[in-house]
This record gives sequence, C-alpha cells and structure tokens, in this order.
Amino acid sequence: MANSRTNKHAYVRYAVIRLIQGAITVWLIATATFFAMHNVPGDPLMDEKAVSPEIRKNLQAKYGLDRPLLEQYGIYLSNMIRGDFGISYAQENRSVNDIIREHFPVSAILGVLSIVFAALGGILFGALTAINRNRLPDIVIMFLVIMGISVPSFVFAALGQMTLVNVNAFLGVSILPVAGWGSVSHMIMPSLILGLGTMAFLTRLMRSSMLEIDNADYLRTAISKGLPPTRIFLRHQLRNAILPVITVLGPSIAAITTGGFVVELVFAIPGLGRYFVQAVQQSDYTVIMGTTVFYGAFLVFMVIVVDLLYGLVDPRVRLD
Repeated sequence: MANSRTNKHAYVRYAVIRLIQGAITVWLIATATFFAMHNVPGDPLMDEKAVSPEIRKNLQAKYGLDRPLLEQYGIYLSNMIRGDFGISYAQENRSVNDIIREHFPVSAILGVLSIVFAALGGILFGALTAINRNRLPDIVIMFLVIMGISVPSFVFAALGQMTLVNVNAFLGVSILPVAGWGSVSHMIMPSLILGLGTMAFLTRLMRSSMLEIDNADYLRTAISKGLPPTRIFLRHQLRNAILPVITVLGPSIAAITTGGFVVELVFAIPGLGRYFVQAVQQSDYTVIMGTTVFYGAFLVFMVIVVDLLYGLVDPRVRLD
C-alpha cells in the first residue's frame, strides 16, 4: 500500500514537472517567434493599404504597431495566454483563431491518415527487413528507405501528381483526383506522399529494434521451449521491438500533422499549412506567429503525452 502511494506521488510529481517544462518551452517558442518576426525586413501593413500617412497611422494604432516593442510583446503574451492570436493583416476582418479553427481539422485528417499509413508500413517493412537481413528484400527495402529519408516531400508530391495526370490520361478515366479536397479519393495520394518520410524513418527504427532483440535471453528461452515461430514473432519479437516505434509516434504525429505545408500547397488542400505559406508570402505576421505557436504547442503536447504514458508503463522513468 505504501509503495503504491509512493509511486502515485512520484508519477504526479513527474507529470507536474513535465507540464511546467512544456509551458516554458511554449513560452520560449512564442518569444523567439515574436522577436524574429519583428526583425524580419518588410512591412506587415501592405503598401496598397497605407495609401496615406493618416490611414497608415490608423492601421498602426489598430494593430498596436505604434507602441514600444516590449509593450507589444506584453500585449502579445497576454492575448496568447487567453488563446487570442489576433487579427490577420492580409485577410480582412478574419482572426487567426478562426483560420486555425476552420483549417486545422483538414490538416489533422490528412496527418492522421498519413501517420496510419506510415506506422503500418514502417512496422511491416521493418520486420520484413529484419527477418530477411542481408538478403534481397532487406537490400531493396533499405534502398527505398534511404530514398524516402533523403528526398524532400515536395519532390514526391510533384512526382505523384505527375504520375496521376499521366495515368488518368492514359486510361481516359480519373482514377484519383489530381488536386482538391472533399472526398476519400482526394485524401489517398496526399496522405501517402506525406507519410513516406515518416514511414522510412520508422522502418529503419523497427529494423534496428528487431535486430537488437535477436539474442535476448527471453527470445532464446521461447525458442528452447519449442514455441511456434509465429507465436515467437508476434508475442516476443514484434511486441518488444515495437516499443521504440511507439516512443517516437507522439512527436511523429505532431510533426506529420503540422508538416504538410508544401504537400497541401501542391495538392490545393485547404489546410492550415497552406495558409501558413500564404502568410509568409504576404508578411502576415499575426498568422505566422499564431500558427507557429499553435504548431509548437501541439508538438510539445504530444511529446508530454508520450512521456506521461511511458511514466505509467515504466516506473523507472518517473523515479529518475
């Protein structure tokens, strides 16, 4: 009973520490983003808006740009704590919160489909390469893995779109849409493209993990007992080798959900990444800062969730 209470207190303390660390990380992200954006050359108020000194002065007062930098920073942090990222400079009468609320679900759906594809493919191909170590399947898959890690996603996006155009033209029927969003068929190609890099990384991780446990004592014991190879693979090899993959799934989910900027742009998907790219092109500082902080907070949140789950599974984590 005493041990149970001690473990519970240790876990609560561990969770509180991780949450505080996460809050500090988000604050550092917000601070770095704010001062970086205010040091970028250019004018957030577009020239066509500021047609006269009077209008320019009114716009600066509206957006708080006529105040000292530290005062702007204090207002920015105060609004951010309340969940208010401000109003877009480029999109009239539209708040950053509305942009995130309307378009992040699209990026999230694309990211979830991509991570499912990446996780299933990574576990399958990683196990396959480990079983066939130094044989033809291992060599071929690892060559493709190196390509998947090395080649940027925008290259795969362009190649995938070009392939769809040629296949649809050759068959005279639209097998899959080339661009757009709205149906399941629109989601297939972008999710595959977006998940390729993560799948390649998970394949390497799964392969290394499988090879590490090849000489484990519990595996030799299972073999000496005469257990069927399928049961040894599923209950002992795969179950233990998959733990490192689960560890990186949290950050991978966040990264793949928030990292589809170029893919969304190439396939004309109305996700949050597409609006981020447009904001950079238009020097829309509030949208850039709001989406950057939102993405950073989401990534930190996923890392903390994985850490807390590990603290539940492995007492050594929270005790350390």
